Amino acid sequence: MPDGFASIEEIINTNPGLSRIKKMIRAADVVADFFKIFPEFTKSVKPVKVAKQVLYLSVENSTLRNELKLRENLIIEKINKRFSENIVSKVRFISK
Repeated sequence: MPDGFASIEEIINTNPGLSRIKKMIRAADVVADFFKIFPEFTKSVKPVKVAKQVLYLSVENSTLRNELKLRENLIIEKINKRFSENIVSKVRFISK
């Protein structure tokens, strides 16, 4: 790019005043990329949203919810590693 021009991504990443927008974009990216990170959950889990570092997942039944609760730390770790920052700190499960 010519001097003096910056991409939107560069502006959002470097401007501290836009940190809230960056967090909102990252939260939306988690929901959008959820099945790329966890393709095995395609049929049984649906990402709902990320709010205040909490990922909300809709699950089919309570048995699956309990299994995923046991794997909660692994889910959080995998998501944060994918985005190279702490986006998710907790997972909440919602029944369908």
